[in-house]
Amino acid sequence: MRLEESLDWLYASQQFGIKLGLENTFRLLEAAGHPERELKIIHVAGTNGKGSTCAMAEAILRAAGLRVGLYTSPHLVDFRERIRVDGNMIPKEDTATGLTKLHGSCTEWEHSPTFFELSTVLALTHFAASACDYVVLETGMGGRLDATNAVMPVVSAITPLAMDHSEWLGDQLALIAEEKAGIIKAGVPVVSAPQKPDAAAVLRDKAAKAGSPITFVDKPWLGAVALPGAHQCWNAALAVEAVRKCGANVSEETITQALAKVAWPARFQRIGDRIVLDGGHNPHAAAALVATWLEVFGTEKATIVFGALADKDYAAMVAAFQPIAREFLFVPVSSPRGADPASFPPLCPAPNRCCDNLPAALALAMAGPHRILIAGSLFLAGEALSLLVKNPSVS
Repeated sequence: MRLEESLDWLYASQQFGIKLGLENTFRLLEAAGHPERELKIIHVAGTNGKGSTCAMAEAILRAAGLRVGLYTSPHLVDFRERIRVDGNMIPKEDTATGLTKLHGSCTEWEHSPTFFELSTVLALTHFAASACDYVVLETGMGGRLDATNAVMPVVSAITPLAMDHSEWLGDQLALIAEEKAGIIKAGVPVVSAPQKPDAAAVLRDKAAKAGSPITFVDKPWLGAVALPGAHQCWNAALAVEAVRKCGANVSEETITQALAKVAWPARFQRIGDRIVLDGGHNPHAAAALVATWLEVFGTEKATIVFGALADKDYAAMVAAFQPIAREFLFVPVSSPRGADPASFPPLCPAPNRCCDNLPAALALAMAGPHRILIAGSLFLAGEALSLLVKNPSVS
């Protein structure tokens, strides 16, 4: 298949929705010759900060002269962003070839694999073919039954846990922690961000039963971190601990230099003089974003362009943004899961209006003199990058 055909087939697999379980992933990996067995993997789960932590760990390893694969989700603009080697997106021809092979291996299956299962195996195959020294692998939604959990890592890392995806992972923090702790493997070191007591107890119990030494990060990284916000210093500390436990020979100087230069899009990303772009896609992330705004801009308020997915707690997100809101401009998100912007105003005491689309909201916001914050969904962030940044995905 050509690239366009292969991606059309991949996206058509979204009709199969979310399917938690590893059977299809194991079948695909077996058909592909088990590429995951050739890889040293840092496996990262959690609720928030996964992408930033993965980006930092990858940057540190790459700065040490190692060849590093990075698998993250979702993508913002181009599917190939999800799969990178040494910072470069998987080439178009490798994407088409890899997806064609996967299509051939599962076309007769009674239960077709999902988008995420196919993407994960495509990534692992590409990393093995690229002879990566290390791979930093981000889970999707969960942990225990996430497609990425078909691997045996050298380190398991868990970022801060909070309520999200409750319909799939449970409606209590301890239940969510049980799912995320599913990435803990027998004898494999575990590193964790600081957690609330209920979550920490679950992680300790799971690690003890697996015979896996567990380390909780107890202080933030004290050096410079290129990503703004105090929470990113904690993410950096977790990334450093994961790298130290993975067996790579990395100097403190290399770590310091890598974290001072690391980049990750849509995480308090400054675009021009007035626009800040952030995912801020659940209440915990929104609170961290507000704290970062206050660190950077003090009491200055923002015109907030906001859109969210219907399955998120967007009422809590809107409430979290109130302290820094001058005005809300509510927009739809380009996703079948997008919430109707008309559902937002009743939640919002601040001045607000609904806009037909993101370009219309940006035109309104730019007509005023105030700083602009675009937040609420990584899908919205991707749309904003496409509109505002030339070549937003660097190949």
